[in-house]
Amino acid sequence: MNNIPLFGLQKYIWWLPSASLVFFATILLAAEVKPVPGTFAPSQDEAPILMMDTQEGRRFISRDDIESLPLYATSFQHFKGLHGNFAGVWLNDLLSAQNIDETATLRFIAHDDYSVFINLEDRLKRDYLLVTRLDGAPLTLTDFGPMLLIVPAEAESVQAGTADMTHWIWSIRDIIVQ
Repeated sequence: MNNIPLFGLQKYIWWLPSASLVFFATILLAAEVKPVPGTFAPSQDEAPILMMDTQEGRRFISRDDIESLPLYATSFQHFKGLHGNFAGVWLNDLLSAQNIDETATLRFIAHDDYSVFINLEDRLKRDYLLVTRLDGAPLTLTDFGPMLLIVPAEAESVQAGTADMTHWIWSIRDIIVQ
């Protein structure tokens, strides 16, 4: 039985088991990460962590203000290395609570002055989570805090390099409403 000729195919199919495993792993990595309601108490920290600039003026928003909204948590590996249980509020919930016009374009500015623009079309395509905690602890500047903006549904695809991460931003200090 072992001497049946394979017409030279044997040298070409040695990789088939490995390729099958890689294909299966890719399917698992592309699975959507879905946040679930958080089970921890909101922050009581009233120190401002975010500036929001609107036509009406500048507002200072605390972790307490943000976490007074419903909290959601999801576990995944951030493409910059953080891994764990990320928790925060939906961006649209924060905008609604702050009476921000839903058609506005938002400019997120990080502590290093990096900027990302998110417009209404972006917010209709993706659900953005404004993360304030990692593994239950408030985010700090050393772990991309005090806030980071993620798209949980794209987390695994971004990690795998199959989705764009240019609308993700961390170490957010300011949101300019345009």
